[in-house]
Amino acid sequence: MFPVLKELGVVSKLCSVKTFLPTPSMLNNKIDLYLASNSPRRKKMLHSLGINFKQLAIEHEEIISANETPLKNVKRLAKEKCEKAFQKLNKGIIISADTIVVFEGKIIGKPTSKKNAIQILKQLSGKTHIVYTGYAVGDASTKIARLGYEKTSVTFYQLSKKQIEEYVDSGSPMDKAGAYGIQDDYGSLFVKKINGCYNNVVGFPIAKIFRTLEMIT
Repeated sequence: MFPVLKELGVVSKLCSVKTFLPTPSMLNNKIDLYLASNSPRRKKMLHSLGINFKQLAIEHEEIISANETPLKNVKRLAKEKCEKAFQKLNKGIIISADTIVVFEGKIIGKPTSKKNAIQILKQLSGKTHIVYTGYAVGDASTKIARLGYEKTSVTFYQLSKKQIEEYVDSGSPMDKAGAYGIQDDYGSLFVKKINGCYNNVVGFPIAKIFRTLEMIT
């Protein structure tokens, strides 16, 4: 296991990409930046900021432990992904992340089937759930990572059977924790309100991550 230098984590009320745009002075442009994630959403968010980076494919089994709290699970998974990237690189800065949904104390990951996705959305309908994202920002040369997290509460409108089934049939929920994407044209219509960071619900609390990056670079 690689060392963890520091853990960061508070509930943010605002974290829009538009309110935090890194300037050239914030990041050392000579340092190679790697996104250790296969997520197209995280890739898109980094691209939207005009930051140069490389996407690093990481194959890692996301094992949820019943003996750990949701917060410990997401931070551990993010750290494990960062450690996988450490094995491939000797220099550069690595960003990794993991997102889960928690409803009534139960961790909900990505749906295992369309039937499971329908079940999940029926559970979340008309109720409030919590989205946790754990992240790691690691230095490949020292094998040291800083861990952090974000937490956001999301309340759904009451969803009809037709809405749920049509959304699941689109295939969009199948690669997302909680079986929905707040950034989706359809999935966004399910959300009545959020308390906290919108980007965290997308799966990448980018403002907080870049503040951690600034500490390292």
